Amino acid sequence: MVKTREIVFPGDIVQAEGTKPRNGTYRNSDGTYSSCYFGTVQVSEQFLDVVPFSGIYMPRRGDKVIGKIIDVGPSMWVIDINSAYNTLLHINDTPWRVNPGDLKRFLGVGDYVYAKIMSVNEIRESWVTLKDVGLRKMEGGHITSIAAPKIPRIIGKGGSMVNMIKDATSTRIVVGQNGLIWIDGAPENVMVAISAIRMVEEEAHTTGLTDRMQKYLEEKKGEIVGNSE
Repeated sequence: MVKTREIVFPGDIVQAEGTKPRNGTYRNSDGTYSSCYFGTVQVSEQFLDVVPFSGIYMPRRGDKVIGKIIDVGPSMWVIDINSAYNTLLHINDTPWRVNPGDLKRFLGVGDYVYAKIMSVNEIRESWVTLKDVGLRKMEGGHITSIAAPKIPRIIGKGGSMVNMIKDATSTRIVVGQNGLIWIDGAPENVMVAISAIRMVEEEAHTTGLTDRMQKYLEEKKGEIVGNSE
């Protein structure tokens, strides 16, 4: 039987000894409460969070996201980051020497990038950069998406969940904190990886998910191209 994590509503009290309230929580003199989310309680060694079941991605400085180029201007690109708000990439925030008016030679409409949110203002306008380790134009691969609040479960503690899926399916996976995920590998392996990601999304509110995922991937070994076992 699959056990569900503790589910809370806005205003419910949530407690975990020795942790600090963080996302989706607030503390007053009476205790710690769920602020505005209907979701599950997530406790780590240091922090207490309430993870919502659904919700749109809201850009935050420092987030690494996957976005799609939807417009090209004289000196910047407009990027859809799976949010209510698009973001902008200026030519000075790329690793290339780009001349104004020559942007399409580097990134065109429909291309995907892995970028970092550099700044967000009070009206939620944001700018991204490609000037950091690992940030780049996404070449090939397949893009899938899940609800952004489920991304921490896809990643797992210290990257444990996503690394388990990558290793078992012989794929390369890049996870954007905005809910978009890039997967590259043999088509059969990509399909298994996507099915594993969907499983995590559907069961993110349950306990024992890591053990069930290990069992699931073991059962899928016969579908993995290049698996020598």
